[in-house]
This record gives sequence, structure tokens and C-alpha cells, in this order.
Amino acid sequence: DVWRYTKKTYGSFGTDPRLFAIFHTGKYSGGHPSTYFDASHDNRNMIDVGAGPFTSATQGDYNLVTHEVAHIVELGGKNLHGSPAFGIWGDSKWAEIFIYDVYNALGLTSRATTAYNDFTASRDAFPRANTAWFKDWFYPIYNQYGGAQVLNRYFVQLALYFKRTGTEYGSMNMGEFVHFWSGAAGTNLKALATTAFGWTAEY
Repeated sequence: DVWRYTKKTYGSFGTDPRLFAIFHTGKYSGGHPSTYFDASHDNRNMIDVGAGPFTSATQGDYNLVTHEVAHIVELGGKNLHGSPAFGIWGDSKWAEIFIYDVYNALGLTSRATTAYNDFTASRDAFPRANTAWFKDWFYPIYNQYGGAQVLNRYFVQLALYFKRTGTEYGSMNMGEFVHFWSGAAGTNLKALATTAFGWTAEY
């Protein structure tokens, strides 16, 4: 269901309609993704999670699996490869709003509520101490500018206008990050960014 919704919202990811999912028990903590661009996993859209056992359907299990699908979206969407913002939002900040949206879309109301509460309370040390990525950046954009549509529009804007070599994206700086999210929202998000991250001369 997550994969069907992902393709409906963000488009196809290569020519194979499937997502390959590998579930280990007791092999390693966390998980990792791979896209159809990557020979390391046979050029397939794939998520691999390693802790298990995946028999209790905990919130953590749901979050982990959906988190890895979020990486497929950022790394392989719109027929382009790479995540320009990964160096800014890191491993999990984009994934949080993706997870919350997926739960809402699939009618997993209690999962969505728990995710909202957990992510709203979360703080990170980047790009400055005590940054509330979900509360002060992603959720306001999501809530005010179109839900899943604004999330998808960010990736559309990247595909149309962000620098790349062939199908490979480069990385972006914070000014570009705010600029492209502003394009997705259809309004200048500098004030929101200043609240969320501060605003330096470098930005």
C-alpha cells in the first residue's frame, strides 16, 4: 500500500513497477535503500531492513520501513538520481514528513498521530542547535501549502531547474534549499526558514 501510494503521488521509479523489500532478523540495526540507478542492488528499487523480528507491527517497524521508501523518493524520483538536499536535511528529516503523510493517506490514524507527536517533539543539532525540523519547517509547509502535493512539487522543481550532470544531481546549499521549497510552496519561505534555522550571511 505504501508503494502504491508513493507511485501515485510521486510518479514512477524506472520501468519496473515493483518495490523489492528484504526483511532480516537480527542482522543489523536500521536499514538501507537502493534505487533502479544503483548496480549495487541489481538496479532495483529496494529497501532492506535488518533488525527484526518483524512480527509485532510496532510503530518503530512501520516507521523504519516507510523511512526507507522515503529515501527511494528522494534518491530516484522524476527519472533523476541523487538527493541534492541530503547534506542539509540528513538521513531522516525528509523521511519524517513523508511518513506522516503516508500514514494519513492510508488511513492509519493512530500511526499518524503518534508520528506527529514524536516528530513534533524531536530536536536536532543541525543546521543549528535545537532545530525542530518537523515542527518549524516541514509540517508548516505541508499544512499550509498543499499536503502531499507540495512535497511532490519540490521534486518537480528540482527536476525542472536544479543543476545536474546527465541524470546525476549535484548538492545544494541552504539558500538553494529555501529557494526550491519556496518554489514548491508558491511563496517566499525565507521568514519560515529564519524561524526554523536562523538566517546567516552565508544563507
